[in-house]
Amino acid sequence: MSASPTVLQLIPHRPPFLFVDEIVAETPDSLTAQRTFRADEDFYRGHYPGAPITPGVLLCEAVFQTGALFMARSKAGTDPRPGVPLLAKIGEVRFRQPVYPGETVRIEVRKKEELGGFTLMSGTVRRGDQRVLTVEFTVAWKAPEGAPVS
Repeated sequence: MSASPTVLQLIPHRPPFLFVDEIVAETPDSLTAQRTFRADEDFYRGHYPGAPITPGVLLCEAVFQTGALFMARSKAGTDPRPGVPLLAKIGEVRFRQPVYPGETVRIEVRKKEELGGFTLMSGTVRRGDQRVLTVEFTVAWKAPEGAPVS
């Protein structure tokens, strides 16, 4: 599955560095997305050849991108300033289970609080009923800066 048009409209990430396929649920304080890690993805060639697992940093990135989706949805129509979600802090990461090529995970983020232009969030990755990863993180909504990348 490739990313849904909604995901592509909301955040600037693009393949090969997009780790969310679609939004599957949302509330005012949370958003749940889904991602299938396809066996043909290039990072598996080098991450334990012969016994590939999904890199933990990419599972974290899937959470952060889901947080970006939440932020984009939250800001839609309420904040006229252009901006992009920028990761400001990561803490309390726990890896509980590996994710293998071909598996589908659900990624949930929850807003904990907003403070001085920052949104504190928690994230969870699940494979079925199994919790794979938990992480606490903070995101800032910032105006784009710097030279455009071509």
